[in-house]
Amino acid sequence: MARTRLTPERESELYAAVLDLLREVGYDGLTMDAVAARTRSSKATLYRQWGSKPELVVTALRHNKPVSLGEVDTGSLRGDFHAVLSRTDDCQMEKDAALMRGLSHAVHNNPDLLQALRDLLIEPELTGLETLLRRALDRGELRPDNPALKYVSHMLIGAFAARQLVEDRAVDRAFLTDYVDSVILPALGI
Repeated sequence: MARTRLTPERESELYAAVLDLLREVGYDGLTMDAVAARTRSSKATLYRQWGSKPELVVTALRHNKPVSLGEVDTGSLRGDFHAVLSRTDDCQMEKDAALMRGLSHAVHNNPDLLQALRDLLIEPELTGLETLLRRALDRGELRPDNPALKYVSHMLIGAFAARQLVEDRAVDRAFLTDYVDSVILPALGI
């Protein structure tokens, strides 16, 4: 990604506009022309800065995240999960979940979007989660042979997807905190 001289404030404004457009028209309806018009930018600037629509969309999603998992270190895995959740906003989480549901449909027809999601959003989150789990292993909180270790990411993603499907309710901080304490930590032997 080639960097231009956009200020952090301008980048934040641009990312917010991209996410607003995404909510309004969906991924397939979002065009670089519409982003350029909404943000009073040129398409050339957008392509120079982000390279493609998938990279711009996923970078906007990534920018919107309140915390990176790997940056949290409270001294316990439970504390780490709770610290991450305490930095989330229920309203923003609901909006983000709706965006991700919409994008999950778009990735089936757009391999570039899937690759951008994996490279810019999913892989960094998995790396951060691995860092949290590795520290818990190093502290002796987790047994390295615990079979649930390889499914923590699946459990977390499952919480987001299942609540909407099962209860027709958005995921919120209270639900996720209870889910971590009731499902993930006991599965890990904590």
